[in-house]
Amino acid sequence: MKIATFNINNINRRLPNLLRWLRAEKPDVVALQELKSTDADFPLDAIEKAGYGAVWRGQKTWNGVAILARKAKPVLTRIALPGDRDDREARYIEAAVNGIIVTSIYLPNGNPQPGPKFDHKLDWFRRLRRHAAKFIKQDIPVVLAGDYNVAPTPLDIYPTRSWDKDALIQPKSRAAFKQLMAQGWCDAIRELHPAKPMFTFWDYKRNRWPRDAGLRLDHLLLSPALAPRLMKAGVDRKLRGEEGASDHAPAWIVLR
Repeated sequence: MKIATFNINNINRRLPNLLRWLRAEKPDVVALQELKSTDADFPLDAIEKAGYGAVWRGQKTWNGVAILARKAKPVLTRIALPGDRDDREARYIEAAVNGIIVTSIYLPNGNPQPGPKFDHKLDWFRRLRRHAAKFIKQDIPVVLAGDYNVAPTPLDIYPTRSWDKDALIQPKSRAAFKQLMAQGWCDAIRELHPAKPMFTFWDYKRNRWPRDAGLRLDHLLLSPALAPRLMKAGVDRKLRGEEGASDHAPAWIVLR
């Protein structure tokens, strides 16, 4: 079972890239982020023609998350992260596919920091940890997949000082990720590639893709009930080099 997470950065604009990748790689489950599409504009017909069922939560201009399942319809279990009744942002969706709970997470960026946007990022992380702890307690097979907008360690960013003030690598951001992991989650990419950068994001600016000046922001965290099934993990880097590509590449795992 192959499960991927992919910040598509505008699903309608990148639809040809997405469909080519689905045909070539045939992932069984895909968590998408940053749809930049309303619910009504989600390209369901094209995705169904490619052989995938879908659940999604769109938002005009920004955000938006979805879960696709090959030759199946994901069973929607949640369309928002609990803990804030006033939260209207489409940043979390959760569905069951073949006996596994899969999320699509688009965690707030947090810039500029310090400030209210960074505080919101840390608060969102706290809500995620509270929700994630329930999965651990109930021993449910879960993949917390998504764009966490955190490069957890220095290995997860190319050698540079240019991002030092960015919310993606702040000590508090990294501490929040570490606290989530401490519940017992397995960082699948890092579990199988402990010494490789495994970048998933290359900013459009400053020639960063040709220079391989990347960051690892997209993660697949496995619950203890699922971690023993991990066989393979990787990043489909070549997709980032296509014409009209997202600034992210899909990260993926294979479970036995």
